[in-house]
Amino acid sequence: MILFAVAVSPLLCAMGVVQILGLVAAGMTRLSEGTRHERICQWLLVLALATVGGLCGFALQFGPASAAVCAVTLTLMTMITVFDPGRSI
Repeated sequence: MILFAVAVSPLLCAMGVVQILGLVAAGMTRLSEGTRHERICQWLLVLALATVGGLCGFALQFGPASAAVCAVTLTLMTMITVFDPGRSI
């Protein structure tokens, strides 16, 4: 068995953790709809959206792929909180 050593930047790992936490915040906001925790989760989501949005600009220095991943995360966060298939148009 051959093991390959891959050097991953701690900064890129931190960026990934921030994006995962952003997705978790979006999910929490969606799940807390109608509960007493809704307002706290909404403010947490606003903070997470601002953080991931700023991260998109910061990620440009690592190349277009990193910025694209951040942009997709930001889009998914928005879609999780906005899209509601149960409501009729």
